[in-house]
Amino acid sequence: MLSTMPTIKAKKKKQYHGITKTTKVFRNLMFIIPAAIFLVMIIFAVFADLGWMGLPDVSIAPHNPNAQVMKDRYLPPTFMEGGKSEYLLGTDKFGRDILSRIIYGARVSLSVSLLAIFITAGIGTGLGILAGYVGGRWDAIIMRIVDMALSFPGLLLAMLLAVAIGPGFWTVVFALSVLGWAGYARMIRGESLRISQSDFVAQARVVGATPWRIMTKHIFPNIINTLVVIMTLQVGMMILAEAAFSYIGIGITAPQASWGSMVADGRGYLDTAWWISAFPGICIGLVVLSGNFLGDWIRDRLDPRLRTL
Repeated sequence: MLSTMPTIKAKKKKQYHGITKTTKVFRNLMFIIPAAIFLVMIIFAVFADLGWMGLPDVSIAPHNPNAQVMKDRYLPPTFMEGGKSEYLLGTDKFGRDILSRIIYGARVSLSVSLLAIFITAGIGTGLGILAGYVGGRWDAIIMRIVDMALSFPGLLLAMLLAVAIGPGFWTVVFALSVLGWAGYARMIRGESLRISQSDFVAQARVVGATPWRIMTKHIFPNIINTLVVIMTLQVGMMILAEAAFSYIGIGITAPQASWGSMVADGRGYLDTAWWISAFPGICIGLVVLSGNFLGDWIRDRLDPRLRTL
C-alpha cells in the first residue's frame, strides 16, 4: 500500500497539469477566434473602397454593392446548383451581390457601433465619476436621471426620432447614444465610489489636490480596466441594436448596405432564397458572440482576482 502512494500522487498531479493546459488553450482560443473575426470586420470596413481616403478607387468587394443586374436576380451561392462563380454568396431580389453588400455593410455597422460607444462611454464615465466622488446632491440627481434613462425603451425613442428627423445613419447613432450612457454611469459610479474610499485618494486630499485633479489623475486611471471591458462587450450589442433598427425600417436607409436591412430584405424569401437573410444574419451572430467572448477574455486578463485562476 505504501509503495503505491507516490504513483497515485503523481497521476493526480499529472491530471491537474493536463486540466490547466486545456484551460489555457481554451482561454487563448477565446481571444484568437474573436479577435480574428473583428480583424476581418475591420478590414472589410476600411478596405471596402479607398475612395473616402482620397486614394484610387480600389475595393476588396467584387462588385458595386448597389449595382442592380436584374437578369441575375435570386442567384444562389456558388456552392449550390445554379450559382455563378462571380457571385460567391448569391444575389438578392435586385441582382445585387450579397458578398459585396456584406463587406460594405460591415463599414456601416462598425462605424455606428464605435461612434455610439465612444459617445456613451465619454458621457457615462464623466457622470459616473462625478456622482461617485462628489456624492450628495449631485449623486442623487445623476442617479435619478440614470434610472429614468434605463427605464425608457430605446426602440420607442428610435421610432420617435425616425418620425421626427427621418431614419438614417445619424438617427441610429443618436438613438443609441442618448440612452446608452446610463449603463456606463451606473457601473463607473460604483467603481468611483469604491476608489474614493482608498488611502491614496485620502492622501491626495490631505496634500491639497483639487477634486478635478483627484477625479482625473487618481480615480479615472483606476477605472480604465472596467471601462475597457464594458466597451468591448458593447461592440456586439451596438451592432445588434443597429441591425434591429435597420430591420424594422428606422435605421440605415436604402440603398445603403446594412446587415440589418439585408436581413429584412430577405425575410419574405426564406423558403426560396434563404441566402439573402442567412449570410448577413450569420455575420451579426458571429460579431455579437465575438464581442462577448473578447470582453470576457479581457476581463479575465485585467482583473487580478481572475488572473491566477
